[in-house]
Amino acid sequence: MTPNRRTLLHAGVSVTATLASATLAGQCGARDPRPPKILLSDDPESCAAAAQDFGHIVQKRPRAVCKPATHGEVADILRWTREQGLKVAARGQGHATYGRAMAEDGIVMDLGALAAIHRIESDRVVVDAGASWHSVLEATLAKGLAPPVLTNYLGLSVGGTLAVGGIGGSSSRHGLQTDQVLELDVVTGEGVELTCSPTAHAELFDAVRAGLAQCAIITRATLALMRAPKRVRRYLLSYPDLASLTADQRRALDAARFDQLQGAVVPDGAGGWRYQLEAGVFYDSSTPPDDKALLVGLSNKHETVSDLAFGDDANAFAKLEKLLRSNGQWFNPHPWLLTYLRGSNALEVASEVIAGLNADDLGPFGRITYYPIFTNECRTPLLRLPDERVVFPFNLIRIPASADKAHADQQLTRNRMLYDRIRAAGGMLYPVSALAMSSQDWADHFGPRWPLLREARRRHDPGGILTPGYDLF
Repeated sequence: MTPNRRTLLHAGVSVTATLASATLAGQCGARDPRPPKILLSDDPESCAAAAQDFGHIVQKRPRAVCKPATHGEVADILRWTREQGLKVAARGQGHATYGRAMAEDGIVMDLGALAAIHRIESDRVVVDAGASWHSVLEATLAKGLAPPVLTNYLGLSVGGTLAVGGIGGSSSRHGLQTDQVLELDVVTGEGVELTCSPTAHAELFDAVRAGLAQCAIITRATLALMRAPKRVRRYLLSYPDLASLTADQRRALDAARFDQLQGAVVPDGAGGWRYQLEAGVFYDSSTPPDDKALLVGLSNKHETVSDLAFGDDANAFAKLEKLLRSNGQWFNPHPWLLTYLRGSNALEVASEVIAGLNADDLGPFGRITYYPIFTNECRTPLLRLPDERVVFPFNLIRIPASADKAHADQQLTRNRMLYDRIRAAGGMLYPVSALAMSSQDWADHFGPRWPLLREARRRHDPGGILTPGYDLF
């Protein structure tokens, strides 16, 4: 079978047929539904690609891959797979780290063809779920507009980040990407096309945003926009220890000095750590911001890292991606652990975790991201954060130098231990982590919000076919 051959599947039997009529036989016996008006690819190349993701830790081979070109085709395939009892996982840019967008012996729905940007208005953009944030930003910047919150890496898909949250350097001011959603077009697990918003199918709207694609697949989103700044002046401040970094981060956050505020702990090359505050200020005029006024009272070990056009600054991670692809590390395992710490004990918990780590735990280009955000703008019901005014994203961004499986397995074991420690201290998981979770773990994670997701699943995907990679139910 040639790699680009596309066939209709029915219960594991590959056939070539016309769409007008087909008699398909297989595991379903007498049940012989009409095939959907969409073609499935079961060639080895397509299935092998869908059995991998950015994490390169979990491999689950699907029965077939489909690439719908319209929302109606998404609905067709979901109705058909529901009748066949096949699991379905939607895949955007394939950037998951632990097989979340995989469906073993099921169907992987590649949304890459659903990537159109339909309409840009003064305060919003309408975009298909398979579009990358890079393409969204490129289109909106042409009109002097931008999404209020951008992830550090713009190669992610819109639908992918809206299914989990989507955090960025400006989250303190604007919340997460899920908080910028005005309306969603979705297809439920029963193949029903719906438009949901705060005023239409509101319960589904709340269950889809950061709902881990458990009751519907996002096909299109209407997102808020703001006026785009022209330039970003970026600062890097250095500290001797985590305590002094934390103090300055809290000081900068409370004073609202910066439009973007982040920070990191990175290997120093000599067995120790470098502690960094990373911040950016937006501006439009030919005169840059007053560095002295912005940095007064903060660390005196600082430098201006860059002064770039807004679009260039937003795409800064692309340089690291290019390097990692060229040296092969992009394709190594990525056992990442992403969490939120309570602001009241973040320094204590982070210090304890870091004390047990070394440079080999992260890799030469890895880092620990650590910075405070206000939670008042984070309003997505299923986005779980500690119940405090300030929380700290605390993420182990591991980029191993080799593809050693034993080392990756060790990091996965450590992820579980660290998560248990963080959870016991009142922290929360950001669910893109490389971490095995049981159904009870997920119920504990969602806590009082668990009934919202459970009821939405029962109502909109009663067959339980969607997104099996999370093992929620």
